[in-house]
Amino acid sequence: MTLASTAQTEGPTIAGPPAGPVVEVTSHTSTGPPATDRPDRRTGGIPAIIRRRLAPFDARLDGWSWLATAVVVLIAGILRLVGLSNPKGKIFDELYYATDAHNLLLRGIEWDEKNNTAAYVVHPPLGKWMIAVGEQIWGYNELGWRFSAAIIGTLSVLLLVRIARRMFHSTVLGCAAGLLMALDGFHLVLSRTALLDIFLMFFVLAAFGALVVDRDVRRARWLRAVENGLDPSRTGRRHRPQFRLSDGVPWWRLLAAVMLGCAFGVKWSALYFIPAFALLVVLWEVGARKSVGVRRPWRDTFLDEIGWLLVAGVLILVTYLATWSGWFLSDNGYFRNWRAETGQSSMPIIGSLQNLWHYHAEALKFHAQLDDKHVYQSWPWQWLLLGRPVAFHWSDQGSCGAPSCASEILLLGTPILWWSFLPALAVLGWLGIARRDWRALAILLPVAVGLLPWFWFALDGRTMFFFYVAPVVPFMILAVTYVLGAITGPARAPTPASARGGSGDPPVEPADADGSAGRASDRRMIGAIVAGTYVLLVAICFAYFHPIFVGQLLPYADWSTRMWLGNRWI
Repeated sequence: MTLASTAQTEGPTIAGPPAGPVVEVTSHTSTGPPATDRPDRRTGGIPAIIRRRLAPFDARLDGWSWLATAVVVLIAGILRLVGLSNPKGKIFDELYYATDAHNLLLRGIEWDEKNNTAAYVVHPPLGKWMIAVGEQIWGYNELGWRFSAAIIGTLSVLLLVRIARRMFHSTVLGCAAGLLMALDGFHLVLSRTALLDIFLMFFVLAAFGALVVDRDVRRARWLRAVENGLDPSRTGRRHRPQFRLSDGVPWWRLLAAVMLGCAFGVKWSALYFIPAFALLVVLWEVGARKSVGVRRPWRDTFLDEIGWLLVAGVLILVTYLATWSGWFLSDNGYFRNWRAETGQSSMPIIGSLQNLWHYHAEALKFHAQLDDKHVYQSWPWQWLLLGRPVAFHWSDQGSCGAPSCASEILLLGTPILWWSFLPALAVLGWLGIARRDWRALAILLPVAVGLLPWFWFALDGRTMFFFYVAPVVPFMILAVTYVLGAITGPARAPTPASARGGSGDPPVEPADADGSAGRASDRRMIGAIVAGTYVLLVAICFAYFHPIFVGQLLPYADWSTRMWLGNRWI
């Protein structure tokens, strides 16, 4: 099987912003393959469509893209850091996590100050260790225990900008994605509060970003090999890319494994993303092999990649265990000496692992039996509709120039943004199928694994809260960004390779006898206006709700007008 004959096996691949199926402009009078499928001497005999599928995004240092990124990140940082010390005192679950972080600094383990003994906690320690970093820098105060969340929240905006830019091949769309997250009230509140979920979101997003880079690096490896004369259609190891330490080892994939281990070390719900991301790796590897003409892409993917996937699994486990280092190094951590205290043998190292396993078994029972009623509990089908946000702080004290005042920090997504998530996911699914676009699955799969398990737990009546959706938020924003890219669209269909000039020349524009290019240009302008208007409306909506995201003291009437869904938001 040759490269030319496999050019049509994967369907059209969209280069640049997602903006409609790629239309291959070909001559129907030719008896040979389409122009885009013909080997081109200038490209090493590789058909243009195959080169487009394999060529990685050009991620060289681009001053303008980084300047635009810096502006978005600066906006996010200002929103998250200014006034971070207010309100005073521990709000909502800061009562637990800020206290645990302080005790980790003092003792290396969580501590029950009331009973002066090791505390029984049911979440791994990494998120609390990260909160402790801020306390170490600024002290045991509001700025100290909220600082790490603000920094990580800001860095997650940076990650999303660069991930979206790489996926959509557009700095504008990358910055749009980052700006939408910077202006999301849900993300803002979690970034200004010492809870665990912002750290979970960050590590899941970082793992995904590393895999997107890995996809590009692995495809570039195949492209270089084929350019150097490799014939992938022939069987045998010598017809595979030559192993080199620089690109033979999937470094970015292994970094993703470390990030997943860290996410698992914050909250166990990260577990659902591990098989999902492994599935993406396999599908992307199979796709690359199909593109270059490997005869048995599934078999070869299994043989070539199973070892690296196992290494990644070991890395996840080792990283997770490393997050428990304080517990391992202690003498009095909870269940640290469980086997010895119950009269069982306890071998070095193995005994510690058995004790930790018992700890996990008991914590899992706690989670499985958690069905206590709570005023702010909610169900998964309410989350994307903002059916039951969580009040982190409330006060009616202070002077605001009105007879009665209100100060609240409400974990609420920016409504215009969040109420567009479901339509965006539906459009993404439809366009993904129509275009056979890898980005659709890459976005929809993490959304599915981040949401669907909670529907299963809801059948058992398990107590759950709105902030459980945190790891999914970046992917829903990517879905919205994909749709914005589809709305703007390209001004013209791509021209065939035969219509291009020299290797560095721009495409020759098609004739405009019927005015089609002008109409396409008008469509793009209208699409840009629509997309820009949407982002502007999100910004206005965010500004309107900003006082109840940061606890600003308002006249009670002004606070009440922001309760759009009445008692559901109170």
